[in-house]
Amino acid sequence: MSDPAPPDRDIHSEAFLHRLMRRQLTLSILCASAFLLALVGLPLLNYLAPDQMARRVGGFTLSWLVLGVLFFPFVWAIAWVFIRRSIRLETQEVDEVRGAGGAAPSR
Repeated sequence: MSDPAPPDRDIHSEAFLHRLMRRQLTLSILCASAFLLALVGLPLLNYLAPDQMARRVGGFTLSWLVLGVLFFPFVWAIAWVFIRRSIRLETQEVDEVRGAGGAAPSR
């Protein structure tokens, strides 16, 4: 019979969940910061560089091109990065626990 995993190395322990939640919080803050930078950056660019933002690109002013066309793919990219990295964080945490001898039961 194998020894049970130490309490901090069990996949169902509070320590495991705390570590995972802390790493996901860091990821969330980084993704939210990127979103806020874009959200605040466009009005700031309009204020600081009105001539460049009024330049026509493809029939639109650069300001409207960024806001109406490029903003949504940027938000989708942030969401995609968040989901991929969040899943990777969960997988890494589980692999660390299982590699330390705290194998979780298979389902």
